[in-house]
Amino acid sequence: MASDLEAKAKEAFVEDHFELAGDLLTQAIHHEPNKAELYADRAQANIKLNNFTEAVADANKAIELNPSLPKPYLRKGAACIKLEEYQTAKAALEMGASLSPDNSRFADLIKECDKLIAEESYTIPIEEKTTTEDVAPKDVQQQDDLPERSTVAVTKPKYRHEFYQKPDQVVITIFAKKIPKESITVDFGEQILSVSINVPGEDAFVFQPRLFGKIIPSRCRYEVLSTKIEIRLVKAEPIHWASLEFTRDITVAQRVNTSSVTGSQRLSYPSSKPTRDWDKLEAQVKKEEKDEKLDGDAALNKFFREIYQDADEDTRRAMKKWKSNGTVLSTNWKEVGSKKVEGSPPDGMELKKWEY
Repeated sequence: MASDLEAKAKEAFVEDHFELAGDLLTQAIHHEPNKAELYADRAQANIKLNNFTEAVADANKAIELNPSLPKPYLRKGAACIKLEEYQTAKAALEMGASLSPDNSRFADLIKECDKLIAEESYTIPIEEKTTTEDVAPKDVQQQDDLPERSTVAVTKPKYRHEFYQKPDQVVITIFAKKIPKESITVDFGEQILSVSINVPGEDAFVFQPRLFGKIIPSRCRYEVLSTKIEIRLVKAEPIHWASLEFTRDITVAQRVNTSSVTGSQRLSYPSSKPTRDWDKLEAQVKKEEKDEKLDGDAALNKFFREIYQDADEDTRRAMKKWKSNGTVLSTNWKEVGSKKVEGSPPDGMELKKWEY
């Protein structure tokens, strides 16, 4: 059955019926889910249909099933070039070229990657605001298809997801309970994330966003927990992501300057309440306390507190010497430190020993 469907898919390719070819290959995969060639061929159908993220996922699956098959690397490289993930594309193409050195298509696409990487290195962000007058209608259509198809893919997901970010990381949580680790496949690209959950007897879940910014795939990690899948993406640049997924409507992202934040600076958090400068408020309270006019014992206690607060360590030790029963105050530790301080009651009063 699978071989018949595969043959029909090839006929559909010849007649440029790429959507039909993709459907036929999907049916064939249902019958032979471990045949790498089927995924590689469906990747080509997705490339023809401008479904580049799906093409990368199919190519990754084919590579997983048969790492020595050159065709999936070619498909992955071609799709990643369309997604502007030139480093990822080059890595896949170089691997494929090592498996099939006589295939000139690998060498041609690697040269194209090198050229695009060099151009990207000198790209100025303002150039993104060029008008569409110089762009062919076909190219515009392909660009428009990318975010629209990504949006459709996640409109009604089987598993809910959310994300938050730090200056150097983006953490994505997919709320999928009690999923076996072997049923989960996570692949990281230069600017693409591919998550597949294939539980026997259930429909497959695929989450393949084109990310807002580029990441470092080799440093990205994921962890499967009992109630969720936690994915940590390491940003290639410390910029703020306005959203998780790429869109051409977002303006140039602001760079987060992590080195300018010192330990003495307080972090600010979103709040509907008016902000207060607590340092200024504290200084104001101290000034009011210092300028406060007091009488009697309160004034005397304030005087002693100010002396103690501004004193050095020896002066403080002298002031705390208590053997005079509180009748003698000295700030000279050299004088009172080595001898007993005798009590000296005020005139007209008698000093008595306290009875416990």
